[in-house]
Amino acid sequence: MAQIKAVVSVIGRDQKGVVARFATHLAEHGVNIEDIEQQVVHGYFIMDMLVDLGDLTISLDQLITSLLGVGKELGMEVHVSLHNQRRNKNIAVLVSKEAQCLHQLIEDQAAGRFRGRGEIVCVLGNHPDLEPMAREAGIAFEAMPSTDKPAHMRWVRDTLTKKYNADLVVLARYMQILTAEVVEAFPWKIINIHPSLLPYFPGASPYKQAFESGVRVTGCTAHFVTEALDEGPIILQDVFHLDVGKDTAADVKSKGQSLEARILSKATQMFLDEKLVVVDEKVVFRPGLSTFLDHETDNDASS
Repeated sequence: MAQIKAVVSVIGRDQKGVVARFATHLAEHGVNIEDIEQQVVHGYFIMDMLVDLGDLTISLDQLITSLLGVGKELGMEVHVSLHNQRRNKNIAVLVSKEAQCLHQLIEDQAAGRFRGRGEIVCVLGNHPDLEPMAREAGIAFEAMPSTDKPAHMRWVRDTLTKKYNADLVVLARYMQILTAEVVEAFPWKIINIHPSLLPYFPGASPYKQAFESGVRVTGCTAHFVTEALDEGPIILQDVFHLDVGKDTAADVKSKGQSLEARILSKATQMFLDEKLVVVDEKVVFRPGLSTFLDHETDNDASS
């Protein structure tokens, strides 16, 4: 029988016998485990299993239901993802006037770095400045002034959910604080880039803060957005050096802007690769669905 690949993902409080329980259950129904990755972080057990369903002895619906049942007994979340169920995630990018991060994301898409994982379906802004950049790339652009903040946020939420069905929201120097209604609509699905090494220099003008403080090293942070400003779980950070006494405030900002774009790009790709999971308010990296299935696709192509 032809191979049918899937990934079974398990997460929950660590306890004895989890691997054996799921492995035995799968084997009883003709499912072969071909690869497995597991780790324990802050008392949470995280496991991804690449499985072959080609010799499955029950229906797929029955298998998924039974796996969810095992998870419920153990107090763990279980997800089953099939290779042929993969689809591009709809990426929505929120912007203001600064272009560097949007330019990088558009370049990523044009270079195929999102291929098979996601697609930028819209760019939303509170100013029209970046419309030419989005339009040139063939991406829908819409803008609404944020002078009436509640109305603007309702527009953002409704446009993202009802018109574009966004799976991921990327704040590419959006410069607006999202309301709770927007954040709650996209739990762990909004990524922001902040131009400092959080928790240092949160809020407004972080480059100016770094320049005036005389620090020798600063950087930027990609993080998930929560209702607390600049306090969401950190995904990635990177640094650049300041030549104190020589660098101007403009030099510091220029160095930071190029780094912002690269770090936001990496964080976006990791989300699309399903490598990010939030455990106890912290981001943990895992192999992810795309890593397993892409490896199998490469193997199939070379055989």
